Amino acid sequence: MAFRYGEYHDGPDPLAPPYDVRAALDEMGDAILSGSTPVHALRDLLKRGLPGAQDRRGLDDMLREVRRRRRDLRERGRLDGTLEKARALLDKAIGQERAELFPDPSDDARLREAGLDALPEDTAAAIQELSTYEWRSQAARQTFEELRDLLRREVLDSQFRGLRDALANPDPEAMERVRQMMSDLNDMLDKDARGQHTQADFDAFMAKYDDMFPEKPRNLEELVDILARRAAATQRMLASMTPRQREELAGLINQTLDQAGLSDEMRRLGEALYARRPDLAWNAPERLTGEEPLAMGDAVTALEELADLTQLETALRQDYPGARLDDIDESAVRRALGRSAVDDLEALKRIERELEQQGYLLRRRGKLELTPKAVRRLGETALRRVFTSLDAGRRGDHDQHDAGSAGELTGSSRPWRFGDEQPIDVVRTLVNGVRSGGVAVPGTTTRGAVRAAGSGGRVAVRLSVDDFEVAETERRSAAAVCLLVDLSYSMALRGTWAAAKQTALALQALVASKFPQDAVQIIGFSNYARVLQPDELAGLDWDMVQGTNLHHALLIAGRHLDRHPDFEPVVLVVTDGEPTAHLMRNGRSAFEWPPSHETLELTLAEVDKMTRRRATLNVFMLAADDRLKEFVDEVARRNGGRVFSPSAERLGEYVVSDFLRLRRAR
Repeated sequence: MAFRYGEYHDGPDPLAPPYDVRAALDEMGDAILSGSTPVHALRDLLKRGLPGAQDRRGLDDMLREVRRRRRDLRERGRLDGTLEKARALLDKAIGQERAELFPDPSDDARLREAGLDALPEDTAAAIQELSTYEWRSQAARQTFEELRDLLRREVLDSQFRGLRDALANPDPEAMERVRQMMSDLNDMLDKDARGQHTQADFDAFMAKYDDMFPEKPRNLEELVDILARRAAATQRMLASMTPRQREELAGLINQTLDQAGLSDEMRRLGEALYARRPDLAWNAPERLTGEEPLAMGDAVTALEELADLTQLETALRQDYPGARLDDIDESAVRRALGRSAVDDLEALKRIERELEQQGYLLRRRGKLELTPKAVRRLGETALRRVFTSLDAGRRGDHDQHDAGSAGELTGSSRPWRFGDEQPIDVVRTLVNGVRSGGVAVPGTTTRGAVRAAGSGGRVAVRLSVDDFEVAETERRSAAAVCLLVDLSYSMALRGTWAAAKQTALALQALVASKFPQDAVQIIGFSNYARVLQPDELAGLDWDMVQGTNLHHALLIAGRHLDRHPDFEPVVLVVTDGEPTAHLMRNGRSAFEWPPSHETLELTLAEVDKMTRRRATLNVFMLAADDRLKEFVDEVARRNGGRVFSPSAERLGEYVVSDFLRLRRAR
């Protein structure tokens, strides 16, 4: 047997590894840690696509392809091709008739020539008058019949794609079948409007007229959608012409339908389609800029595709309120971009669903939010960035994946409790299992059982949750950590807000992972101060208000330190401006710039309280204003803390390394 192997084309690769949704969150995290909201970060990810083994296209790639297709369609040709060809055939028939009449000296020949001279300029009106004319020239008669066949094929093809080829060799039976099809179609639509239509009715209709609908619709709704989009494209073609062209072509269409006995059925169908799909752009003009004249059916097809591409472009941009990937019509994507684009779109939808199903994203009241699980991962990402920039040799920090987060082992153990991160004491855990009667029959296996070697062979020890013990470690000193982050509008203006948010996330992750015994509190301040919960840090945005109320922030930090009197106090302040607001006795914020004497006095009073609590207050200054430098120098003089002036890119490195220095010193 011979086998041939090649690239798989029928849809997504069935052997491709599934896309890691955590990698998608990490890519979103880059934008979120740079100051973007979760909604915008997810939208940017979906626009870029999913790089990696699958290399899925994003919405931007699809959007570029759609715009290229629209440009190509507009440059394909002109809309008046059928009208131009009809005029040419009409002129040819008249010329052939004149050539036949010219040698004839009779009065009848002269009268006929006078009648031809008096034909109206309007093509439709001229064809109408010639429809009863008795042609002398056999060639002219054949040319005129060719003109009428052309109009019949093009008019019907503009309404039903594919009828042009079916009527290439017209005969009375073919036209009668078209009339019967339209009558049956209108009857089916009327029956559906009364609520009496069934799928069996549609199946019977398609079994009879399947060859007239190359799109192969599966139900009446799909058929209505196909016909309505084509009928709307025909109306747009007429609306896109000059008034004279529109009048001539409309006259040709109406005349052709009258002669074919289809006027009434076509009117009924048009009214039914418009009633069902009024949302389509029925009369919106669309310009084609090409030079080649297009037949009516081809022009309608081009305008139909342009309408699909315009609607698809709007959906792919996703720039309207409440936009979701489910708004993108997969059938429109398939028609415009092919099967592979549908697979790419489905992959993007799957990422959006998985982020919600795996607990990273939460939709609450139509708003997308990060869950605590996602915030923890983003905090770890921010912390890794910080440690990457630190000098590992000088600081002495390194990754050690097999170590716990507590101190040195003491040699004793205690029962395991939910949330413990200390290493399991395997020996004492197994002893507890044996003592509790967990020895199974030799050679059997049960869920939760651990194999242990015995003198007589191998036995199974069943373990319950109560049997587990963890090795105790030395207790480390605990710290009460306060990080005060400026949320004022100036942080966004100076481009430092993203760095401040990354720093807060990194410090939160550091304390949670390496110093779980510490009590950390993140406090944001602008005109007022407030405690920031870990799950809101990632989606946090700056406040578009006036005021830098460090006084209020220090008050809240002081209460946190007072609740932990036995903890070592650590206070870190990140700001880019001097205090310009304070909290009045009535609880309201008072703003004044330049800072009032009262604001500075109350803020420095809180600094003095921190000093009496033996809390070292270190300030990370993100601007070089003279007033700010003067203020922080006074804080350092009163408190004994240090002042740092890092760049925004190195803020996290400074804060984390300073925190670690303080912890080691304690």
